[in-house]
Amino acid sequence: MPPNQAGGITIAAPLSEDGAAVHDLIAACPPLDTNSLYMNLIQTTHFAQTCALARTGEEVIAWVSGHIPPQEPDVYFLWQVAVGEKARGQRIAKRLVADIFSRPELQAVKYLKTTITSDNDASWGLFRSIARWLDAPLNESPFFDEDRHFKGRHDSEILVTIGPFELPAGT
Repeated sequence: MPPNQAGGITIAAPLSEDGAAVHDLIAACPPLDTNSLYMNLIQTTHFAQTCALARTGEEVIAWVSGHIPPQEPDVYFLWQVAVGEKARGQRIAKRLVADIFSRPELQAVKYLKTTITSDNDASWGLFRSIARWLDAPLNESPFFDEDRHFKGRHDSEILVTIGPFELPAGT
C-alpha cells in the first residue's frame, strides 16, 4: 500500500530497515517498555502489515505495533504506541491506527483490544478518542495483575476492548 502523506508526515507500514529506529524511538519515550531490538525487527517484518510508523523525512517520529491474535481473527490487538516528543499533540497515533485499519488485512476486524495501566492518562485519552471515532463502546476488565502476573515488577494492565464496530468508510 502506498504511504499516506499529509503535512510533511509520511505514514506507512514499516520495513525491516526501520527496526533500529523503532527501537530507538521507544527508548526515547519513557515509561514505555522497551523490547529487544530483535523483537522490533520481527515486528517490522513478520507483523509489518499490522504496524505503522510515521516519519518526517528519514526520521521515525511515531510508531504503533499490533497484531491479529490467531484465535481471534476479528480482533486487532494494539500492543504499543510511541510518539516522539516533537510529534506530540498532532493526533499522529490516531492517524497511524486509521492507516492500519485501511489495509486489506484488517477488513474482518470488529474489535480493537489493548492493555493500559490505570495511571496512563495519555493512552486512556487516545483509546477513548478511538472509541468515539469508531462509534463503538469501550469496555475494560482486569487482565495482567501486578502481583499474580508481574510478580510486583510492573503495574497491573487493564484489558480495553473497543467494539464491535464497522470500519469507517475511507479508512
